[in-house]
Amino acid sequence: MNFDASTLWWVLAGLLVVAELLSGTFYLLMFALGCAAAALATHAGLGFSIQLVVAALISGGATAAWHFKRARAPRSEPAESNRDVNLDIGQSVFVDVWGADGAARVQYRGATWAVRFAGSGAPVPGAHRIIAVRGNSFDVEPAASN
Repeated sequence: MNFDASTLWWVLAGLLVVAELLSGTFYLLMFALGCAAAALATHAGLGFSIQLVVAALISGGATAAWHFKRARAPRSEPAESNRDVNLDIGQSVFVDVWGADGAARVQYRGATWAVRFAGSGAPVPGAHRIIAVRGNSFDVEPAASN
């Protein structure tokens, strides 16, 4: 069996895709793109040094583009205050009485929880909204009155 340069580039691209699937390292796909581009350069009749330059430019360019795209994407909220992670965020609790330290105990989903006041001003009894879950306690702010 005779392997030419384009076949070797295609095999390398395939191996990089398999390695990405096994490791989850998305950047390996960028290197696979570079190898595919080098294979196309081989089909175009370009020399080996040009193939290497094409592979390097495409791999590096794709990696840089992906890096900058991710850097400009909005960051998600921390897990303790992210509604996608914890469905208690945004739920209401009723605080009967606040302690002098801005802490209280509330009943929520059949259990007693510690709550800390995280709003502005002084805490007052009444309805509050959960804004963060930290271990076994909630950070709350006053619920918006309708």
